[in-house]
Amino acid sequence: MSVLAHHDSAAGRRRRHAGHNPLLAPVLLFAAVIAMAASYVGYVLWPRWPEAPVSTDAPSVPIVIAGAAFNIEPAAIRMAVQRRPGMHDRVDLAYLWPSLVPPNPALKTVAGEPVDPNERLFVTIETADGTLPIIERVETIYARYLVPKPAAGPEGLTLRGFRHDTPYRGEELAFESQSPAHFLARCTRKGVTNSGTCLLERRIGDADITIRFPRDWLADWKSVAAGIDRLMARLHPT
Repeated sequence: MSVLAHHDSAAGRRRRHAGHNPLLAPVLLFAAVIAMAASYVGYVLWPRWPEAPVSTDAPSVPIVIAGAAFNIEPAAIRMAVQRRPGMHDRVDLAYLWPSLVPPNPALKTVAGEPVDPNERLFVTIETADGTLPIIERVETIYARYLVPKPAAGPEGLTLRGFRHDTPYRGEELAFESQSPAHFLARCTRKGVTNSGTCLLERRIGDADITIRFPRDWLADWKSVAAGIDRLMARLHPT
């Protein structure tokens, strides 16, 4: 066999070995899909560090609770882990009274010295979790536990206590006589070791807002009601 014939025969064998394999493309495509799927699963399941809390001197941050949007100053948020924008199940807030500005985080209280309760208004915003709005709760649940007759409170305010043989003994409802839906608080009575506390509730969408303040503020309840209205408008501007 000539050298030229031998060269042509070898070249033909190389071309046959290097020819197109019909199974190669599907195999490569399948491998690429598997690699992409593995990368996506790894990205989703890979543990992530939570976002760092926002500085207390930052402006208001958008927070969503139960689908309701709020604008909240980080300095008002009591727990550092809650000081971040985005979705939350709950946030706990504090405001100075009557200015309604967040406490100055640079001013630390003296160790062992409690915060003066008359200086602050506390707010909790959380998912309602199927609980009834306060007015419906009064009409369907509290009504069966209340004493028969209401009593007059400060001008324009009505007080109605719970019976002693009920789970709410030692408490009473304090509400605006002409518009209970505007101002209605459940308050503990003053005792030997405490001055009493009031809880006032509002609902925005599926988010419950609970506002806690000292019972002594009922003496000027109209200012309290006006301050709460201003705060609600600031937290949830329409």
